[in-house]
This record gives sequence, C-alpha cells and structure tokens, in this order.
Amino acid sequence: MTNIEHLFLLSGVLLCLSVLATLLSARSGIPILLIFLFIGMLAGESGPGGIEFESYSLAYGIGNLALAIILLDGGMRTRMETFRVGLKPALSLATLGVLITSGITGLLAVWILDLSWLHGLLLGAIVGSTDAAAVFSMLSGKGVHLNQRVAASLEIESGTNDPMAIFLTLTLIGMITGEVEGLTDALIFLLMQFGIGSVAGLLGGWLLIHLIKRVELAAGLYPILVTGFGLALFALTASLSGSGFLAIYLAGLVLGNARLRHMESILPMFDGMAWLSQIGLFLVLGLLISPTEMWAMAIPATLIALALICIARPLAVLTSLLPFFRFNGRELGFISWVGLRGAVPIVLAIFPLMAGIPEGGMLFNVAFFVVLISLLVQGSSLPRVARLLDLEVPPEPAPKRRSMLGIFPEDDFEMFLYRVESESIDGVVVRQLTFPPHCRVAAVFRGEYLLPASGSTRLALNDTLCVIGRSNHLKTLNNMFGGDLDAARSKARAFFGDFILDAKAGMQDVALMYGVDVDDSEAGLTLEAFMQRHNSGHPVVGDHFARYGMVWTVADVDGDQILKVGLREQETDKPGD
Repeated sequence: MTNIEHLFLLSGVLLCLSVLATLLSARSGIPILLIFLFIGMLAGESGPGGIEFESYSLAYGIGNLALAIILLDGGMRTRMETFRVGLKPALSLATLGVLITSGITGLLAVWILDLSWLHGLLLGAIVGSTDAAAVFSMLSGKGVHLNQRVAASLEIESGTNDPMAIFLTLTLIGMITGEVEGLTDALIFLLMQFGIGSVAGLLGGWLLIHLIKRVELAAGLYPILVTGFGLALFALTASLSGSGFLAIYLAGLVLGNARLRHMESILPMFDGMAWLSQIGLFLVLGLLISPTEMWAMAIPATLIALALICIARPLAVLTSLLPFFRFNGRELGFISWVGLRGAVPIVLAIFPLMAGIPEGGMLFNVAFFVVLISLLVQGSSLPRVARLLDLEVPPEPAPKRRSMLGIFPEDDFEMFLYRVESESIDGVVVRQLTFPPHCRVAAVFRGEYLLPASGSTRLALNDTLCVIGRSNHLKTLNNMFGGDLDAARSKARAFFGDFILDAKAGMQDVALMYGVDVDDSEAGLTLEAFMQRHNSGHPVVGDHFARYGMVWTVADVDGDQILKVGLREQETDKPGD
C-alpha cells in the first residue's frame, strides 16, 4: 500500500468512526465534540492508531479554516430578529466579559501554576472566550428549546468574542517577547480587529448577495462560490489587521437573512461542510495532543477549569450584564453555565508555541485539559440545567420539511410538508380550513397514492400534505398542521396555563374574571403594560413572573409588542416562579 493509499485509508476510517460516534453521543449524552477529540487522541502516536503528528503550524492552519467554515454556516443560520434581543448583551459579553474572564482566570493560574503575571494572564486570555463550534453544536444538538433572549445572547456572543480573545493573546505574547511597546499600540490593534472586521463582514455580505443575484450558475456551484468568497474575505480582513472570524460570521449573517432562492442549495451543503469542519478540526487537535504530557498537568488544569467555570465566568456574566441589562437570576445563571470552551482556546494555545515561548507546551496542555473539562461538565449538563432553571419553552410546531420553489429571486414561495398527526383535523374537508391569502394545499399523499388537492378532499391521519405559501404564512400553517396539535396544545397549557389572554385586555377586567386581587396602582393598566412593567428588557415568548398568586407568561409577541399572555396558578415548587 502506497503512502497516499495509507493516508486515504486512515482518513476514511477516522471520518466513518466520527460520524458513527454521533449515535453514541445521542444515546449517552456525551458531547459529540468531546468524542471527536477522544477519537483523535486514540489515533495519535500515544494511542492504538500510532499516527505521528506534531505540526503545530499545520494544525493552526486547519483550525482557522475549519472555524471560518463553522462561523460562516452559523452566521447564515442566525436570524436577524435574534439581534433585537441579543446583540447588546452579547457584545458586552464578547468584550467586557472576555476581559474579566481572562483576567480572573489568569490571576488564579499565577497562583495555581506558579507562573509569572504575564504568563498567567496569557493562559487566561487563551481560555477566555466561548467557542462558536461548541455553542452552536450544543444548542442545536441537545434538543433544548431556550427562550429567545438567552439563546440569542449565547449564539451572538460565541460568534463575536474571538477578536477580544485574539487581541489579548497576541498582546500578551508581544509583551512577553518584547514586540508590543505600549498600551496605545494594543488599543489600536483591538479597534482595528473589531472595526475592520465589522465593516468588512457587512460589506462583504452585501457584495456576496448582489453577486449571487447577478450570476446564473448550476445549483451545486453556489455553495462553492459562497465558500470561496467567505475564505477570501477572511484572509483579506486578517491581512488588514481586522478579525477574519468576525468578518466571515457577519457576512454569513447578512447572506442568510437575504432570503435568496439559492439558499435552498447553499444551506444543505454547508450543513455537511460544518460537520466535516468540526470533525476534522477536533480530530487534528486530538492527534496533536500528547496524553502523557496532558495528564501530567491534570490536577492544576482541573483546578483552573473549575475556577473558570465556577468563579471567573459567573463573575464576568454578572459584571457584563447585571448593571446594563434586565436579565433575571435564572437567565444569568444559565448564561454563566454555558461558557463552553472548544476549538478556539486550543488554536489560540498554538500561538505561544509558534512564538517560541518556552512555557508554550505547558500552556497548550493546560488549555487542552480545560476544554475537556468544559465540554464534559458543562456540555453534558445543558438540558438538565435549562430545565432546572425553568428556561425551556415549548417547541413551536414546524413543517417536516420546507424548500423554496425558485420562482422569484427574493421573497420566494416555499413548499411546506406536513403530516396529519392531530385528531382535530382528521376527517376535515380541505375547503373547511381557513388558509392565509395566496396559500394552497398543492397535493395530498395517502400511503403510496397521490390524491387530488381539491376543496372536497377529506383529510385523514398520517396523510402527507404539500402546502404552498410564503415564510410569513408559516406561523398560521404550523398552527393548522404542525405535528400532533393536541399534544402540542397540552404542553402549551402546562407551560402557559389554561387561560391565554389578549394583551389588550385591562387588568381590572382580568382581576374580575379570574378572581385576582390586583393593586390599585396596576388596576388601570392593560395586560401588555402590566407585563412590560415586570419584564426583563425586550419581551420574548416564555418570559414569566409570579404576582398575585398567579404566574404570568408571555405567550406571543410581535417585535417588542406583547400579543398574548398565559395565566396559571402559582406552584410553590416551580423554580423561579
């Protein structure tokens, strides 16, 4: 077997094992990224695989490439509406939060590892930022449905906090090696990272949209065009001393929210590319580590990891959010816990090695161990912590599948596939259903047969419906056909309460109808004004509080306007009520 055949064999086996390992993760609850790391370590020279890999520069290049793809995909899947509730707190976490986390962790590392101040702070900077790959993977893969405020803040933070971590790491390396002369140079570097990265990302996304609109290509070429443009933008921004990570994330965000018909071919391919990037990145980082050297640092690294999780991150979250934004205690607790570390700290830990710092090997091993502890302790406990803090909201009904029809360049019609699973529409004739304007049932499948989609067609359980409409019809259609509606309504009642009230109702009327003893100061308010008075900033579905012996829950919103409110009796054993 030639060298190239041996390389292909090893690559194929490792990829297959990594893909099959997702089944183990789903059944055991072990974070999938942690499994990828372990597979890489087992394939390395200290494991049964025996692969010798010691090229830090190659690992650095692979790490940057993979993170760029992951951030581009994450940006395209982030809805712009999440920025309404999550942008400002996320930016506070991405800047002030990273600075505080790095500082506290660095000071503790000085004491635990007996390092100099600069080397301790350098370690803090390396592990100071959350990781986009880890956060995107955990939030999307654990089946956790968080309220929008918390989910948006965590997603945007993980996509925008790399510039601060890179700035701190490079500045401290420069101070150790004598290349950074003063604070002025460091501040200029920080401003350039954020400023150039932001401008390049927004401008690049705008240019990419117009490029895609003006060229007619085969469907399979559009994802390749987006990939090439994104990587070129990343490299160009970095060459101008801006943050390539921030630029490519923002470019993906702008593109993903443009609702182009070509996104139908772009997103599925990027889903696979993002998975391949995560697998390749963590396999390579696993190959790079020496378990013997890493375990030698196990005790001090564990202490640093626990200090980061239990002290540094919570203090940083409280300092970054509590004085400026109206998060409640449960939300602050969860955001503190989801300070997931992943590939970024390991890639940053390569910087001191490439700079020739003697302590670089020790910093790399400690950073790697911190990532392992973070993924194992925090990553595996996310669903339990979300339920404990009562931050989950009932999942919204959704189509089984949706795809754009490619009729119009923008705001295209889509095909939504639904399965009839609710007895409430079993036996209902199509003409008896009230559809949004310009929305129709295009086909009905029963078993292996295609039925005519006429107004006289009578629906039955397990029918598959093809419905044509636009995205602004989705909420109405989901409420008509989205899954087992009876079970969904039961879950909604358990969460929101038996009474879903119009937010325009007066509190005095609510008090009379439901026997609630309302203070005179609030009796003249509408229900929406009452909810806004007690709400934590921008209202999102799931916001709730206890007052007058009842739990009041936001059930529906339109922007910052509350439309519906759920009302149920307070349960004394319900967390956070």
